[in-house]
Amino acid sequence: MAQGNKGWGAWILIGITIAYMGLLILAPISVLVIGAFEDGIASLWRSISSKVFSQALLLSLQIAFVVVLCQTIFGTMIAWVMVRQNFRGKSLLNGLIDIPFAVSPVVVGYMLLLLFGRNGFLFPVLERLGIQVAFAVPGMFLATLFVCLPFMVREMVPVIETLDRDQEYAAKTLGASGWTIFTRIIFPQMSSALIYGMTLTLARALGEFGAVLVIGGGVQGRTETTTLFIFRALEERRFIEAYSAAIVLGSFSVVIVTLADALKRRKERKSQSKANFSLK
Repeated sequence: MAQGNKGWGAWILIGITIAYMGLLILAPISVLVIGAFEDGIASLWRSISSKVFSQALLLSLQIAFVVVLCQTIFGTMIAWVMVRQNFRGKSLLNGLIDIPFAVSPVVVGYMLLLLFGRNGFLFPVLERLGIQVAFAVPGMFLATLFVCLPFMVREMVPVIETLDRDQEYAAKTLGASGWTIFTRIIFPQMSSALIYGMTLTLARALGEFGAVLVIGGGVQGRTETTTLFIFRALEERRFIEAYSAAIVLGSFSVVIVTLADALKRRKERKSQSKANFSLK
């Protein structure tokens, strides 16, 4: 059916979709922007240029960067094993990957407290080693790492399943090493999914709240991330600071996801162009 000849049912479905997305996404964003600029741009700038906010944002970025690095390596490794290897317990492992989707982040933080807190199972060992996990940055890193686990794996698994094995076999027959096969044949086919998985992981890590609040405690200047800064500002009724911080954090995530999506579409268009050229 041509685009201009849609039936009334199609237009109703489109209208419901737009209204639903507007209610869930556009309306909150609009209110947030209006609130941030309520006292003018100077007030917003003072909020986001304060030392306390800068420390919180820097900590968020540091934790997110390390989490993305770890998930890029180990998440890709897990996805590769799930697709290319068969072993007993594989279905159980596949189910465990999705547990962070089902478990509340607050529960994650509490579980880490049970392990690493003062009365935790591992606390005596950590105390002897002089390592503090609970109410410190390492605990916040572990919490964020846990909640971000599925994003890289679930993005990479479908791509690894569709890799062209014929090219791998041909390269191996010609004497190419495993590293050469990976860097020249496998990685180029996975690159767009890898970038998108890193992007989703980064956005999720920047937005984590419940788990880092419980395990980190939200100590200003030490374990306060941007999300915890927003929470404290709202509790203290400093709404302009909360709105401003939320805009900065949200802008980071939106820009990152938009760029990754654009790169992914560009990669897909290039692949499609090559496929069309080869058919001619």
